[in-house]
Amino acid sequence: MRSWLPHPVLSLALTLMWLLLTRFSLGNLVLGGAISIAAGLSVARLQLPSAPLRNYHKIVWLAAIVGVDIIRSNIDVARVILAGPDSPNTKSGFMVVQLRLRNRNALALLAMILTATPGTAWVEYDPSSGRLLLHVLDLVDPAEWQNLIKNRYEALLMEIFE
Repeated sequence: MRSWLPHPVLSLALTLMWLLLTRFSLGNLVLGGAISIAAGLSVARLQLPSAPLRNYHKIVWLAAIVGVDIIRSNIDVARVILAGPDSPNTKSGFMVVQLRLRNRNALALLAMILTATPGTAWVEYDPSSGRLLLHVLDLVDPAEWQNLIKNRYEALLMEIFE
């Protein structure tokens, strides 16, 4: 069974999501099941690297920090939007952050954190140089953003993954 259904939980979750998004019928059940089995087979072929974690208690701390930062960022983005596009205080822009982080799983998590935080978007990453191009909606002080990413997120991710 493992060969044709390598990720049964993923396949079941995708099938249930398919049924929630469409009308329940035998045809939708068969189609959703087929798509979810194909997705499970695709994920199995990717052979994703395992992510050994070192400091489990730091994961909780990172989640709390990210949660607070997302709430703060939502408030800041709301202020920028309410101020309007002609506000002289609003300055969006791109910035480059030099990352020391090299673990692929940690980089993926950092990309999710930065993109999930309103007002920031992970644009490009060069793995050979470790340079990250980031877009910030309200780029008042680039040094503050550098400090936030390197000392708040990257340092914790390095403790967790490396």
